[in-house]
Amino acid sequence: MSLNGVGLYVKNSIEAVKMYQSAFNLELGYHVLNEDGSYFHSELYQEGKQGFAVVESDCIVSTVNPVQLCFTFDEREELLHAFNILSREGKVIMDICELPWSPCAAEVVDKYGIRWYLTVPQHRPPEDFTPDDCN
Repeated sequence: MSLNGVGLYVKNSIEAVKMYQSAFNLELGYHVLNEDGSYFHSELYQEGKQGFAVVESDCIVSTVNPVQLCFTFDEREELLHAFNILSREGKVIMDICELPWSPCAAEVVDKYGIRWYLTVPQHRPPEDFTPDDCN
């Protein structure tokens, strides 16, 4: 298992990515756009290493934690174990499922208000993937 990044949930993700690129000398890596042109998922890199991801969100920052800690597990069972513990008295944001870039992932806010993205080793979707393919 490894801590592998931070996800930032923001409004105006296109502007935010440009600002973070400028402020931290980051390059836009793998990304998927929503229909409206905002980021469904974007990864920002520095010298080939992922710094963090930026995702479009309609959450009001004052009531929702916009930062997410990400863990990658070696096995699905390890993910299930962590998910079961973190979701107790917490809130499941995304139940365990397959995503275009992960065969098994979940999101949960624990009882302390910390947002977690849990995944097993990730893969990349086909180049012609669109967010609508998730539904």
